[in-house]
Amino acid sequence: MSQNNPQNWSQHVTETSNALDLEPGVFSWDEPHKIAMSLKQSADSSQRRKAEPFASAMSMLNFYINRAGKHLPIAQREILEKAKDELRALYGKSRHDG
Repeated sequence: MSQNNPQNWSQHVTETSNALDLEPGVFSWDEPHKIAMSLKQSADSSQRRKAEPFASAMSMLNFYINRAGKHLPIAQREILEKAKDELRALYGKSRHDG
């Protein structure tokens, strides 16, 4: 990847993350529970992540939301925010847990 093409660096990181193997297009899906289940499966099965599975999955989701910024359609942002709640539920975490 070229240093002269910063526009695509977050896509590159998402696609080549050394921590999680994500399903293609997972962040474009329209079902928060399905997104959360996929992230959980990826985090639970990863042998390369450095943090606990919940933290790795949530970090990847937050990374995508933050990097997409204002380019992320409001409807998709809402779906991804709901996916955070679904992910917390799947791991038995509250909004205030690590």
